[in-house]
Amino acid sequence: MLRVGSKVTCMACRNLVSTNMGVKVRIPLQKLHPLSRAIHHRYSSNPQVPPHRTAARHISSMSRLPMRPPKPPPGSGGRGYQQQRNFWMVRLAARLLKLRYIVLGSAVGGGYTAKKTYEEWKDLLPDFSEYNWVVPDFIWELSEQIDLDKLAKALPEIEEIAKLLPDMDKIGENFAFLKSLLSSETTSEPALKATDASATASTEASDKQYKKSSDKEKLDQLQEELLRTQMKYQRMLERLEKENKELRKVVLQKDDKGIHQRKIKKSLIDLYSEVLDILSDYDSNYNTQDHLPRVVVVGDQSAGKTSVLEMIAQARIFPRGSGEMMTRSPVKVTLSEGPHHVAMFKDSGREFDLGKEEDLAALRHEIELRMRKSVKEGQTVSPETISLSVKGPGIQRMVLVDLPGVISTVTAGMAADTKETIFSISKAYMQNPNAIILCIQDGSVDAERSIVTDLVSQMDPHGKRTIFVLTKVDLAEKNLASPSRIQQIVEGKLFPMKALGYFAVVTGKGSTGESIDSIKDYEEDFFQNSRLLRDGMLKAHQVTTKNLSLAVSDCFWKMVRESVEQQADAFKASRFNLETEWKNNYPRLRELDRNELYEKAKNEILDEVISLSQVTPKHWEAILQKKLWERVSTHVIENIYLPAAQTMNSGTFNTTVDIKLKQWTDKQLPHKALEVAWETLQEEFARFMAEYKGKDQDDIFDKLKEAVKDESIKRHKWNERAMDSLRVIQHNALEDRSITDKPQWDAAIQFMDETLQSRLKDTESVIHDMVGPDWKERWLNWSNRTPDQHIRNETKNELERLLKLNEEHTAYLANDEVTTVRKNLEGRGVEVDPVLIKDTWHQMYRRHFLQKALVHCNLCKKGFYYYQRHFVDSELECNDVVLFWRIQRMLMITANTLRQQLTNTEVRRLEKNVKEVLEDFGEDSEKKTQLIIGRRVQLAEDLKKVREIQEKLEAFIEALHKEK
Repeated sequence: MLRVGSKVTCMACRNLVSTNMGVKVRIPLQKLHPLSRAIHHRYSSNPQVPPHRTAARHISSMSRLPMRPPKPPPGSGGRGYQQQRNFWMVRLAARLLKLRYIVLGSAVGGGYTAKKTYEEWKDLLPDFSEYNWVVPDFIWELSEQIDLDKLAKALPEIEEIAKLLPDMDKIGENFAFLKSLLSSETTSEPALKATDASATASTEASDKQYKKSSDKEKLDQLQEELLRTQMKYQRMLERLEKENKELRKVVLQKDDKGIHQRKIKKSLIDLYSEVLDILSDYDSNYNTQDHLPRVVVVGDQSAGKTSVLEMIAQARIFPRGSGEMMTRSPVKVTLSEGPHHVAMFKDSGREFDLGKEEDLAALRHEIELRMRKSVKEGQTVSPETISLSVKGPGIQRMVLVDLPGVISTVTAGMAADTKETIFSISKAYMQNPNAIILCIQDGSVDAERSIVTDLVSQMDPHGKRTIFVLTKVDLAEKNLASPSRIQQIVEGKLFPMKALGYFAVVTGKGSTGESIDSIKDYEEDFFQNSRLLRDGMLKAHQVTTKNLSLAVSDCFWKMVRESVEQQADAFKASRFNLETEWKNNYPRLRELDRNELYEKAKNEILDEVISLSQVTPKHWEAILQKKLWERVSTHVIENIYLPAAQTMNSGTFNTTVDIKLKQWTDKQLPHKALEVAWETLQEEFARFMAEYKGKDQDDIFDKLKEAVKDESIKRHKWNERAMDSLRVIQHNALEDRSITDKPQWDAAIQFMDETLQSRLKDTESVIHDMVGPDWKERWLNWSNRTPDQHIRNETKNELERLLKLNEEHTAYLANDEVTTVRKNLEGRGVEVDPVLIKDTWHQMYRRHFLQKALVHCNLCKKGFYYYQRHFVDSELECNDVVLFWRIQRMLMITANTLRQQLTNTEVRRLEKNVKEVLEDFGEDSEKKTQLIIGRRVQLAEDLKKVREIQEKLEAFIEALHKEK
C-alpha cells in the first residue's frame, strides 16, 4: 500500500498513481507502472524501508529530468491527456512561484553584499578633500580663464606646417645622390673591389665625371637646407613652448590669492635646499661629511660664470663690475618652478619681483651688502654662504653654488692670502665626490691662460662629474684665426681635463644693461648664422644656455638619486654615535641645545630680578643706612665734628656745625647717597644671582649670567632728577634740632658712642703700628721694634707728658712746643724730625679727644632733662649729641627716600634693562656661542642638527620616490 500526501505520479510515464488526498488506495500490482512495480518488489524484499520513502527518493532523483507532456493513449479521445496537461501546468506555475522568491532573495542579498563591498573599497581610498582647491579650479574654471578660440587661432595652420616641411622630392634626389656617394666610397675599399670588380669600375667612372661638376655644390646645398629646416622646426617649437609656458602660468596663477592663504606643500627642490642649508652650518666631530650633490660653478675671474648662472635663472640677479672682483663669497641659488618670477633670501621674508627693474636693483644691492658684511676685516673673500632661492615659470630645478673667480695674481687692495683663500674655498666645494662641477672657460682669451682647468682636473681627473662650458663664443669666432680650435675645445682635445659634456654659449654682447630676453635672441641669432654650427664644428645639442640648463638639471637629479640614500645612512650612523656618547656621559640630563639652555638661563635670571623686587623695605633701609654712614662717616668726624668740637662754647659749635652741614649737603651728600643706592642695588642683584646659583649646581650659565649682569648695570642710568628733591629732603632733616622724646635721645647717645668707639679703636690701631709691639707682645711673640718705631715710641711718650700737663690743649702744636719736644728727645739721645713729631701728635691728640668725647657722651645719657628745659647756662652741654641725632635722622630719612626710589623706579628699570639685554643676546648667535660653552652643549647641538638633517633627508627621499 502507498501512503502519499498529495498527487503522486510516475516520473517515467507521467501516469497517475494515486490522486486521493490522505486516502489509502490499493492498486493491483498488474495495473502499476513497471517502475512502481519495481518499487513494490523492492519493498517486499526489504520490509524495513517504507515503500512511500523509496518512491519518494526515486521520484525526487528523477525530478531534474526535462518535463515532456505525455502522449495520450489511443482511444482515449484526449480527455485523460487534457487532465494530465492541466496538472502539468499547475506544477509549472508552482515552480515559477518558487523561482520568484529565489530571484527576489538573491537580488536583495546581492544588493546588500555589493553595497558593503563598495563601502569597504571607499574606506580604503585616501582622502582627497584637501586637494579640492586645486582640481575643481583646474577642471571647471580653466575654460573661463583660457579662450579656446584664441588658443586655436594661435596654433599654426596645417598649411603653415606643410610649408615648414622640406620638399620631399628634392630630399629624395639628395638622398639618392648621397647614396651614390656612399656607395662609391664603400666600393672604393679593396675588399669590395675584389668581390665586384665590374660594378666598381662602372661606378667609379660615373662618379669621377659627376664629382668634377657638382659634388661640392650639392653637399653644401643639402647641408644648408637641412640646417634651415632644423632652424624652422626649432623656432616653431620655441613658439609653442612659449605659449605652453603662458598657459601653465595662467593655470598656476589661478586662484593665486586662495593658494597663498593655504599651507602649500614644499616642493622637492625646496626640501633638498633646506637640507643643504642645515649642512652648511653643521660642524661634526664624527667626520660625517656633506657629500650631497650640488652644482658648483667655478671659473677664472671675469670668465662669465655669473652670467651663465643668470641665464639659467633667467634674471640679472648678481652685482657686476668691469674687471673687478664682484663675487666675494659663495652664493647658493636654489632654482625651482613657480607661477611668479621671484627671488627670496633664506633668512628674509621679502620677495623680490624679478620682473621689475627696481626690485632687481634692490636684490643686487642686497647681495652686494651681504657679501661685504660676510667678509671679515682685513680679508677680501669669505667662505660664508649666502642662500638665495629663485622661482619662475619654466626654470629647471637644481641647486647651484656660485664661487669667487679664480685669480692668478693678487692686486692692490686685496689681502695677501686672497689667491690661496679662493683656491681653498673652491677645493672645499669640488672635493665633494657627488658635486657636479660646472667649469666655465672664457672663449675670448687664449686657452693656455686658463687656471681653473688645471684645478678642475686635479679634483675630477676622470671627468665623471664635470661639465665644461665655453663662454663668449661670438668673440672667439671673431678673434680666432682658426675656428677649428673651438671644435678642439668642445671635443675635449685641447685641455688635459676630461668632462661629461661640452657646451658653447653666448651670454650677451658685454653690456650690463642687456635683458635676459635680448641675450637669448642674440644667442639664437648668432648660432643660426654661425659657421661653427653650419660647418659641423658644433652640434646642435651643444649650444645655447637652454640646452646647458637641461643637461645640468638632468645630471644633477641623476646624481641626487644615486647618492642621497647613502648620505642618509651616514647620518643615521652619526646619530647613533652621538646618542651613545650622551647616554654614557649625561644619563640623567635632558638633551638641551644652546637655544634651549639659553631660554632656561633667561627664565632663571628673570626670576632673580623678580626676587629683587620682593626685598622688604626694612631690609633695603637697613642696608642703605649702614652703607651711607660708612661712606660719609669719615667726612662727618674729620671735617664737621672735630673742627666744631675745638670751639670754646656751644654757640660757636652750633654755628660751625650748621655752616659745614650746609656746604656738605649742597655739594657732596646727594651724590654720595645716589652712589650708595646704585652700589647697593648692584650688590643685591649679584647676591640674588649667587644664591640662586647655590641652589642649582649647573655651572653652564655662570658666564652668561655674569655677562648679563655687567651689561645690564652698564646700560642702567640712575634717574638724576631725583637728586634735587633728595637734596632738599636732606637739608631739611639736618636743620631740625628738636629731639622730642627720650628714646630718640638714647638712640643718638648710642649712635655717638658706637661711632666714637669705632674711631678710637681705629686710632689705637694706627698708634700701635707706629710705635710697634709693647713689652708684653715682645716677650710673648719674640718680636722687636724697628728703629723708626723706637723713635716714634719715644716721641709718643714725650707727647703724652705734654697732654697730661694740659688736657685742654688745642688740636695743633705750636712751633715752640715742637722745639721743646725735639730738644727733650735729643737730650735722651733720640734724633727726631719735626714732621714726625707733628704726625705723632695728630694721632695722640685724636685718641685723647675721642677718650674725652666718650666720657662726655656717658655724662650726657642723663642730659635729656637739661636739653628739654633749655638750660643754656648749664654745665652739661650736649650739643655733640644733638649733632649725632641730626646726622642719624638724616641717614634714616635718606635711606627711606632711596628705598622708595629703588623699589618704585630703579628696580623696574633694571628689570627692563635685563630683559633688553637678554633679548639682544638671544638674537646674537655669536654671543650665545661665546657665553654658553662646554662639551655637553656642543654634543646636544650636534644631536639636534643630525636628527634634523636625517628627518629632512628622509622626507626628501620619500618625496623623491613618489615623484618617480
